[in-house]
Amino acid sequence: MKFTKSNKGILKLSKNVISSMNEFVQDEKYKDEAGGVLLGRFILNTKDIIVDKVTIPLYGDLRSRYQYIRESDNHQKLIIDAWNKSAGTCNYLGEWHTHPENYPNPSSQDLKNWKEILNTRTFSSQYLYFVIVGIEEIRVWEGYKRKLKIKRIK
Repeated sequence: MKFTKSNKGILKLSKNVISSMNEFVQDEKYKDEAGGVLLGRFILNTKDIIVDKVTIPLYGDLRSRYQYIRESDNHQKLIIDAWNKSAGTCNYLGEWHTHPENYPNPSSQDLKNWKEILNTRTFSSQYLYFVIVGIEEIRVWEGYKRKLKIKRIK
């Protein structure tokens, strides 16, 4: 699945990433929100990025029908491990979570959390990507660190 970034590059979600996220689609009332982080590569001499893997909910994360809070320090350990194993080519690229709606949109809490992430986290680019997995569609937003601006990309 490909999305056009604001700089005209491509953000590609690999098939295994789509498959991992789709395991948590909230298509039944008993399914809680899920989420994790996006990990992937900046493609040399291009504006393109590939998301190769995601973390999934881990022990200690808080989940309910309408909320996912990534509490576990284990996500950070997985980010560091991926960075080390890849000799510094696998990067933290953003966050993902599910919504129990067909065509998801970020809540005011999502936007607040994303701006806090942009403002406080250390990452390798001026942009982070925020994915919401809905029942019918996966949507992506691009967050710009300098201005804390968040824009949907298609």
